[in-house]
Amino acid sequence: MVKELVFNYSYAAPFVRQSEIEMLAPYVAEAHRQLHEKTGPGSSFLGWLDLPQSLDRAELDRIKEAAQRIQDQAEALIVVGIGGSYLGSRAVIAALTHSFYNLLGREKRRTPQIFFAGHAISSKYLRELLEVIGEKDFAVNVISKSGTTTEPAIAFRILRELLKERYGVEGARERIYVTADASSGALRSMAEAEGYTSFVIPRNIGGRYSVLTPVGLLPIAAAGIDLDALLAGAAAAQSWYSRPVLEENGAYQYAALRNIFYRKGKTIEVLVNYEPSLYFLCEWWKQLFGESEGKDQKGIFPASVNFTTDLHSLGQFMQEGTRSIFATTVWVDQAGVDLLVPADAKDSDGLNYLAGRSLSEVNRKAFEGTVLAHTDGGVPNLVVELPELSPYYLGALLYFFQKACALSGYLLGVNPFDQPGVEMYKRNMFALLDKPGFAAQRAELEKRLK
Repeated sequence: MVKELVFNYSYAAPFVRQSEIEMLAPYVAEAHRQLHEKTGPGSSFLGWLDLPQSLDRAELDRIKEAAQRIQDQAEALIVVGIGGSYLGSRAVIAALTHSFYNLLGREKRRTPQIFFAGHAISSKYLRELLEVIGEKDFAVNVISKSGTTTEPAIAFRILRELLKERYGVEGARERIYVTADASSGALRSMAEAEGYTSFVIPRNIGGRYSVLTPVGLLPIAAAGIDLDALLAGAAAAQSWYSRPVLEENGAYQYAALRNIFYRKGKTIEVLVNYEPSLYFLCEWWKQLFGESEGKDQKGIFPASVNFTTDLHSLGQFMQEGTRSIFATTVWVDQAGVDLLVPADAKDSDGLNYLAGRSLSEVNRKAFEGTVLAHTDGGVPNLVVELPELSPYYLGALLYFFQKACALSGYLLGVNPFDQPGVEMYKRNMFALLDKPGFAAQRAELEKRLK
């Protein structure tokens, strides 16, 4: 039986009155109207809103065919991109595959190793990635609307040359998969000139909302993950979170509570997980909310912790540090195969009270104990519960956060679909590197650096 995700804010009850939530209902309704009628700020970037149900099935079939080709021809796939061009697929692959996926033998893994490049300007990282690739057959999926973003463009140039050296021009052509703008940009021009297999980044979807487009779907499919189930979960969530009434919409409740806490001085939100495989989901979430809301001198700072690991470090700050934090936990009821704690005749470690109990049970009690402790310590806690860690429910969770982020941005009074501040560092870097057209700024920047 299919269940909805559960949004539970009962642990936040000591910090917010129900009347505060109800008073936001008219503003939520107006934000909902602007989103669905496409009349609000950034309305030209709302293609993700109905994407799960409107995705072109022919394009989906092409993605699956390309993924099968990658699986047949390559021992490794290198995904080249930065920000939204790689975080979505990395989050899904990490969450839904074996924790040690790349270390498994091909007979168990059955699909290519998946590596990521172009998300940093680190010669150490890229050189060591090339060492790991070694003599393996590999393919590249490069993702960029423009093709000129510095980090992925450098990585792709290096990898493209390696492909040509190893396989020749024709062989390289068969192993390069491009995801770019439909008709403009350097990467699209290169794809057409060289005859690379290519897919389109929809112009009406920003990078951080693009995980369910070819941007994310091709690497996810290459890793052997069920795209139909992932998209079905997102489509279900599209239906669940299209309800305009606040009390019937968990995503809207989450957005409303975030804004209530922000107005009370809770300016940092910590996303909590209890499964190491959700680490990159948190990284994706941080970009989604940070880039969407952090503007006009406003916004909630998105951070994340990995429990129970970080309970032995950051847990102290959350418990007794400055009261500027609220927490949101992503909890998975069934995360996978379970283990039991064995009995020990000597009980030298004092753990026999746990003998015969599952690690899932112990983990849940750690979660429950932490939520209660942090609540007592003055930290509001929100919880998003998934019945299981599966493609269906992960697809639903991705849509939950996207919808909540868009509505939260409108409640905050910002455009959640632009990112003007991201361009500032690029302009400075281009000037300092002597890029043509930036000479005028270089002298002033170098003076400031002395």
